[in-house]
Amino acid sequence: GGVSSKFAPSGALAKKEDDDTPTETATVKVKELDGSGEREITLPLDVGTRVKALWRDGEHRPVRVIERKRGAGGSTDPHQWRYYVHYEQFNRRLDTWVTADQMDLDTADFEGVEKVVDAQGRTRTKRKAEEPVEEGHEEFDPKQLREHEEFTKVRNILQVELGMHVMDTWYFSPFPSEYNDCQTLYFCEFTLNFFKRKTQLQRHLRKNELRHPPGDEIYRNGSLSMFEVDGRKEKIYCQNLCYLAKLFLDHKTLYYDVDLFLFYIMCECDERGYHVVGYFSKEKSSEEGYNLACILTLPPYQRKGYGKFLISFSYELSKIENKVGTPERPLSDLGLVSYRSHWTRVILKLLKAHEGTISIKDLSEQTCIKTEDIITTLQHLNMLAYQKGAYVISATDEQVEKDLAAAGSAGVEVDPSKLIWTPFDASKEYKFF
Repeated sequence: GGVSSKFAPSGALAKKEDDDTPTETATVKVKELDGSGEREITLPLDVGTRVKALWRDGEHRPVRVIERKRGAGGSTDPHQWRYYVHYEQFNRRLDTWVTADQMDLDTADFEGVEKVVDAQGRTRTKRKAEEPVEEGHEEFDPKQLREHEEFTKVRNILQVELGMHVMDTWYFSPFPSEYNDCQTLYFCEFTLNFFKRKTQLQRHLRKNELRHPPGDEIYRNGSLSMFEVDGRKEKIYCQNLCYLAKLFLDHKTLYYDVDLFLFYIMCECDERGYHVVGYFSKEKSSEEGYNLACILTLPPYQRKGYGKFLISFSYELSKIENKVGTPERPLSDLGLVSYRSHWTRVILKLLKAHEGTISIKDLSEQTCIKTEDIITTLQHLNMLAYQKGAYVISATDEQVEKDLAAAGSAGVEVDPSKLIWTPFDASKEYKFF
């Protein structure tokens, strides 16, 4: 989630204890797929089976079984097995555990499932290799994507408690192996230490006096604050933030060399302290000119304009640095939508207020948006012509007004006068190396 290195904690991706091999099976009679008669299927269902399972609306929807395990308490009863399924019409974050009684077994389809014998002579099932295409991961080749799916296919933490909020998680996060299969993880919202039991958290809170992120407060406007936290100085806090963020971000890898990054933590403040709303990370020194590496608004605070605030804030920092900035690539589909609407609002506001001609270079200097991002945004809006070897902005006042309205509100706006910040001086940090 926005930091970079090849280090992962020992055992974080270790295979869990083997409990997916059935010692008992059962035969169940179901309808043929074409409804013409009856057939027999065997429980527990194999990994790779396609079937319909109950969805939130009470309807049965197509799913694929991607993992299975014994029933509650390790029960070997084939009717009690639990299946981790992917609803094929929905995002991976809605994958969940179901039981056979939540499935329409008449729809069970075993095409694409193959059985293999492992080194111990046990029969296992696996889905035949497909060319997976997963939204947001177009940059991976099929082998990388299969590895990614294998490591991250099952959410290891189902819920987190952070302050006043209990959040259902969306994705796998490579916590140390002793935390795998925790129903709920309890986070201290101030230090981001996490615990298996609530009593451990309560004991920690009695000792802990910190009531805000362990960094410098660089922005305050009403009850909203931003803190800058240095990954080198506060390594544990930043690693824990990445663990937490990965539960809601579907990235290929979570990296741990937080030393090279600064983290900008957005908080809401009340009498109890500063409560984490979201964050973005940024390389201390980016050769590519990236001004944002990773961004997240936590689920309880989404759809409140905070994501737009974080994007705007990253550009305000670029203005103080007097550098043109751009987010780290590749952008997810949702990331591109968010950034394109931000670029559209900023560029069109300038065009609306400006009299006479203005160049793309002028727009870039005034906004700190990279010229390539300005060009792609104006092309998307059909406001750019290419004449005599140069780009020319071509837009009527009516078109500017219309597209500005379509771009939506700016969300929670940044007040630059409330930002007190000195750019990071990399030469100081690395002068002894």
